[in-house]
This record gives sequence, C-alpha cells and structure tokens, in this order.
Amino acid sequence: MTKTDAGRFFEDYSLGEVIRHAVPRTVTSGERALYHALYPARHALYSSNLFAQSCGLPSSPLDDLIAFHVVFGKTVPDVSLNAVANLGYAQGRWITPVWPGDTLRSESEVIGLKQNSNGKTGVVWVRTRGLNQRGELVMEYVRWVMVRKRDENAPAPETVVPELAGAVAPGDLVIPDGLTFADYDFDLAGEPHRWGDYEIGETIDHVDGVTIEEAEHMMATRLWQNTAKVHFDATFRPDGQRLIYGGHVISMARALSFNGLANAQMIVGLNGGAHANPCFSGDTVRAWSEVLDKAQTGAPGVGAIRLRLVAVKEQEAFTLRSDDGKYLPHVLLDLDYWALMPL
Repeated sequence: MTKTDAGRFFEDYSLGEVIRHAVPRTVTSGERALYHALYPARHALYSSNLFAQSCGLPSSPLDDLIAFHVVFGKTVPDVSLNAVANLGYAQGRWITPVWPGDTLRSESEVIGLKQNSNGKTGVVWVRTRGLNQRGELVMEYVRWVMVRKRDENAPAPETVVPELAGAVAPGDLVIPDGLTFADYDFDLAGEPHRWGDYEIGETIDHVDGVTIEEAEHMMATRLWQNTAKVHFDATFRPDGQRLIYGGHVISMARALSFNGLANAQMIVGLNGGAHANPCFSGDTVRAWSEVLDKAQTGAPGVGAIRLRLVAVKEQEAFTLRSDDGKYLPHVLLDLDYWALMPL
C-alpha cells in the first residue's frame, strides 16, 4: 500500500460528499506582516488597532483575503491538485472576522459534477466553509474546477449542475458585531470619498502597477500552503513556467485598488470571479474597478458597495471582452465583490 497521495481525480468525487481538509492552521500577526510585505495593502481597518477600535471593533482583524487564502489553501490537495483550471467563484460571504491567534480549518461539500464531452476531464463544484477553533463559520464560498480523469474509460457520473445566484443579496451580507463608521476618520483612512460619492456605472482607474516577481509569488504560495503543482513545479507545464496563483493576483489587485477605493474597508461578499488569462512572473499587474451596485446596511454609518475589480497586464483601462464575448488576452482577473464603506 502506497503511503503517498497523488491527489483526487474526477472519478474520485461523489455528490454530497463532505471532505474535511488537513491541516488546521493557527494564524498570528505574522500573517499580517507577511501579507503587507507581499502586497501594497494599506486599508486602515487592517493596519491599525486604534483605527479599528474607532470603528467599534476590539482590535484590527486580519485582512479578509488572508482568511480566504488560508481557507482556500487547505482545499487544494483534495479539490484542485489535479485541476486543469479553476473556473469560477460564487456565493461567497465573510461571516466572522479572523483575529490573531485564531485557528482555521476548512471543509468542502461536493455539490455538482459534470463530465466534459472529451471524456478526459470533468467539472467539480464544491461549497467550502472555513471554521475557527470555536466551530464558528468564518467564511464560505462556492467554486468549480476542471479536473483530470485518472481513467478515461471510467463511467461518467450523473450530471448535476448546481443553481447559483448571480450575486449575494445585500440582506445576506454579514456586518461584524459592533462595526460603526459613525465617527470615521477620512484623513487617517487616506481619501475623502464616501459611499454617496460613488455612482453605479462609474469606473475607476487605480493608476499604479506592480511587476510580479517569482520570489514573492513562491513565498505567497508557500505561505498559504497551496500545493498545486502548476504554481511551484517548473517541470509540470510544457512551457517550463510556473503559473502565478490566482489568489496572488486577487490580493495584488485589491491592494492596488486602494488608490480610488481607500474607504472600501471590508470585503463581505464574493459574487463571482474568473481568472481570465494566466499570469506569469514578469507581468506587470494594473487594476481598475466598476461600481455595480450600492445598498444600505443596518450598521451606523455603514454602506455596502458592489464592485467589479479587474486586473490587467497592459495599460488598457476599462476594456474587458472582445465582440465575441471572450475575455481579452490582457485581462487576468474579473472579480465581483461587496465591500463596506462609510456613508
């Protein structure tokens, strides 16, 4: 009996199966320091205990995307180790802030299966839940991946494609206990622009760019314990290049969005997302955003803003798709999310 694990293939999944992922991880302020070293992250709520306390929180939580990366990384050995591509995200919500000292673990339920017509691959849909040491739900999201088959002659499972909402409803967004922007300090936050200053349909060029470095990407991949071969094994792809982890691009684009969206403080919903084209070391990532929707919340001074965040590798702001509906080759990321902003 072999002691090693080559990862799951498409025929290894069954509908309704719940996978408890190894290994739980205790996160500390070290994760914050490394995250802010890897990305130009400057949102005040995640940078200052005093600022967070002025917003009604006991201290500064860890960045929302730290929680996402840790929870996601746990799932890779069981869900996407043999994936051809990570196809999309939906119905993501951040429920409970993550604080230094919390221990995070992940579990995923298989909610959909569909073999592709070529008989060599199939699509697996999973709903992943991140939990803390008290069993509290930290975050949840759905993602779907294209996975290789081990045996092309293995019978195809019954096709089940889950029905997924196009967006998280504003009423389903969870506002952290105690959060208030009633006494929000716009000077310390970095920009004067509040919820009412943004118009649906408005586009924002975030101006700055960051060139992706191999060393930083490799550090990030290890930091989040992401074991996908395409990210760290240069012999795995025929072109000899290591594919940049999509979460690395998400965090880079989110950090760049500070310039123009400094007051979009907390990510609370993930409506959808696609890694449109591969990113490689040496690519320079830039970003732009489009305001898709706005909503009130029940928290004092807190509004919700729905944003499309687009990462590109060329200076072509506000272009996304060609006439045939396909993503243009310079588009790396198309991410649809809800954030909390002072009214």
